[in-house]
Amino acid sequence: MRLVIQRVTRASVSIAGSVHSSIDAGMMVLVGVETGDTPADVEWLAGKVAALRIFNDEAGVMNRSIIDAGGDLLAVSQFTLTASTRKGNRPSYIRAARPEEAVPLYELFCSMMEERLGKEVKRGVFGADMQVELINDGPVTIIIDSRLKE
Repeated sequence: MRLVIQRVTRASVSIAGSVHSSIDAGMMVLVGVETGDTPADVEWLAGKVAALRIFNDEAGVMNRSIIDAGGDLLAVSQFTLTASTRKGNRPSYIRAARPEEAVPLYELFCSMMEERLGKEVKRGVFGADMQVELINDGPVTIIIDSRLKE
């Protein structure tokens, strides 16, 4: 699984011109599920995301987690994170998991984050044509890949 994590002052997902989900300060997480990803990948990623110290402390140093900061989380599935651009100029999405494999892992990630945060994780709609809007705070953007463990 690949995640793109952005620290935001606010973020939202709209579908067909209507806001579906929105958050205030916290994290916007784009979630890409690859064929062969497992619940163990989800567990590792959820632990990393919950503990990631990208929020400022009183001294203005990124030393607090989303839990410490009391931030919100918006998770949006995004199969394009699995793109391979190795050959040519047209990305290949062959590594993207099929919906029957990807949806349960995406939902598991959201559920695990809810347990860790103690609050609802806002979501996009898997497979929908979504418009994502956010204010990246910092900007702070982190990419995590469960296969590379980084």
